[in-house]
Amino acid sequence: MQHTEKKARFHYSTEQVIEKPFNWMQMLRLLGYMKPYAWTLLPKTIIVMLLATAVRLIVPIFIGVYALDRAIDQNNLSLIYTYAGIVLALYLVAYVANVFRIRWMNELGQHIIYDIRKALFKHIQRLSHRFFDQRSGGSILVRVINDVNSMQDLFTNGVVNLLMDIIMLVGIIIILFTLSPELAILVLIVLPIMFMISTQLRRKIRRSWQTVRVRQSKLNSHLNESIQGIRVTQAYSQEKENMDFFNRVNTDNFESWKTATKMNAMFRPFVEMASAIGAVVLIWYGSHLYQTGAVTIGVFVSFAFYLGMFWEPISRLGQVYNQLLVGMASSERIFEFLDEKPSVPEKENAKTIKDVRGEIVFKGVEFSYDNKRKALHEVNLTFKAGQTIALVGHTGSGKSTIVNLMSRFYDPTKGSVTLDGVDLRDLKLDDLRTNVSYVLQDTFIFAGTIMDNIRFGKPTATDEEVISAAKAIGAHSFIERLEEGYKTEVEEKGNVLSVGERQLLSFARALLADPKILILDEATASIDTETELTIQAGLKKLLHNRTAIMIAHRLSTIRDADHIIVLDHGEVMEAGAHDELMNKQGIYFKLVQSQYAAMTAE
Repeated sequence: MQHTEKKARFHYSTEQVIEKPFNWMQMLRLLGYMKPYAWTLLPKTIIVMLLATAVRLIVPIFIGVYALDRAIDQNNLSLIYTYAGIVLALYLVAYVANVFRIRWMNELGQHIIYDIRKALFKHIQRLSHRFFDQRSGGSILVRVINDVNSMQDLFTNGVVNLLMDIIMLVGIIIILFTLSPELAILVLIVLPIMFMISTQLRRKIRRSWQTVRVRQSKLNSHLNESIQGIRVTQAYSQEKENMDFFNRVNTDNFESWKTATKMNAMFRPFVEMASAIGAVVLIWYGSHLYQTGAVTIGVFVSFAFYLGMFWEPISRLGQVYNQLLVGMASSERIFEFLDEKPSVPEKENAKTIKDVRGEIVFKGVEFSYDNKRKALHEVNLTFKAGQTIALVGHTGSGKSTIVNLMSRFYDPTKGSVTLDGVDLRDLKLDDLRTNVSYVLQDTFIFAGTIMDNIRFGKPTATDEEVISAAKAIGAHSFIERLEEGYKTEVEEKGNVLSVGERQLLSFARALLADPKILILDEATASIDTETELTIQAGLKKLLHNRTAIMIAHRLSTIRDADHIIVLDHGEVMEAGAHDELMNKQGIYFKLVQSQYAAMTAE
């Protein structure tokens, strides 16, 4: 059974190899990230690149045609020194130009990578909960880190080098045909054959790099899951099973890299073979032309120089093409995320809401997470402003779905949810969520200080406001006992704090945010009875003059709620105050009785 589970988990990832032809429109979209630098870094980089390329194209002419045919052949010593000085000066110019080209290319590339990662992270933060429901944290991490990093070579070297190599090739071909059209045709005859073979490799190379990205995504997903769930793994002694699964994923990743690098390795030797054929043709037919007087020794030497230079950019173009394939494979995955539309979109003319009272009304609301099984059925509810309303019911009854709709993490599939009479779909999301705060059972504590974690509820709050919120909620005393007090650094997820202490911080965070609507989702479930008693006064302060929605399995915590709603399988079964529902002796009465019996038994 365990083996079956692990195998199923291996196929859990939604990552797939994207089967598309090379998309030049997408490439243009990728190059669009250069636009902000079109009048700053890019022109400077191109100018020094053109200068360095021009120098390289000129030097063989000076060495062959001028130095050999004019100076050395005529035994003109002063002319030899002059040409030697010119060549030296040209190499110095090329050196300086290349220094700046490399510096500015790297700077340009880093700017573009920074912009892409920033745009991707910003977009992901605005996506709806459904997006995160369908993907693991590890696969998202791969897009933001690995896929963006994989385009670094493309932008720091590839794009500008591609332009430089194309100009170099065109320049060399023009010069070769100018020097000797007959010899140029024979030397370059291998080009069409080379093009045909390289074309056959393109699809395989591109596919192999896409597979690498998918395998890396699965590996990262598993690593993220393993680290997050290490306590569960150790508690059930599943380290061996976990390691076996990791070995399978790691082996797949390793094999995909082997395949991709093998494809890359095939190109360079092929170029070198073509270069060797060209050199043989040059020596054979060039010698014949020299003997017949069709070319001079200077032209022959210049031809040899240019032929050597010709295959260098051809080889680099193969590398750039590989970089391009890696970049395109990653860009497809990045753009897949960037093109993802929020399932909860904000209207262009969304309304701004001020002076929120906090009345929430559900009108004929239905909802389904998967468009198959309904989580809510024709729900009609009114949460009056300033009231404390409790939602109770068995697991899967629809409690969490109701609060998810209140914050508009999802939209109802039918019906409407309104705040102070305005449909949530007509409101600005920031306005809505600024007025709603969550306190969850499993509260999230960020790496940083306790002060920073409480201030997360209101980033502009002063230290005094943070301390005041902590005092009001009953967290101040335990914070003061810590060696560094409010400056205590807490690890990721707050593992240095107890469950109850983390929950107290979440209460203080919510109080500091000062929302009009407060959602307590099993907020006291992880707190022991003694700790719960210490925060009751703070909780009353937290709930004062706010619309509060409480989800609780521990029914003793909701006795004083103004209104209690009993849910079952997405339907409202009962509603009323505690005493009223107890007198009915219906579902709520049975829940209280069964819970009381369980507590008595304990």
